[in-house]
Amino acid sequence: MDSIRIKDAADAFLAHRRIAVTGVSSAPEGKSGNLVYRRLRDRGYEVFAVNPNATEVEGDRCYPSLGAIPGGVEAVVIATRPEVAEATVRECADLGVTNVWMHRSFGAGSVCADAAAVGRQHGVTVIDGGCPLMFAPTSDGAHKVIRFVCTLAGTVPRKVEPPALA
Repeated sequence: MDSIRIKDAADAFLAHRRIAVTGVSSAPEGKSGNLVYRRLRDRGYEVFAVNPNATEVEGDRCYPSLGAIPGGVEAVVIATRPEVAEATVRECADLGVTNVWMHRSFGAGSVCADAAAVGRQHGVTVIDGGCPLMFAPTSDGAHKVIRFVCTLAGTVPRKVEPPALA
């Protein structure tokens, strides 16, 4: 199967309404996970914070794992350290979540090549870079500029590899 254009992959991801964000912190200053969480919530998504070390973030209940979210989710944004991403992708595959976005703007972000490969082997569409806030309907002017710069820098993929088990 051919690669998917990043815009098409982003549109498909953001079409889901129940989204979990891992790595949301009770100390939100400068945390990309918190920014993504707030923006999705503010744009009308049913969004769930996931952090095993917190019970509340951003004034909302926080869940220790994806499996603890009542009714599950349709998609997951990973905003943790890259070394945690593989375990999260495996949990997604186990739960039947087939849409994952590993957050990355500048630096390594949450992207882990091994996690992306594991996800794709288990039928998960993995966007390995960029940020959901760089794409409509969640974007703003600043994120559009960041998307342009990060695309040139190579931290936003131009294409997304489809899952092996489609």
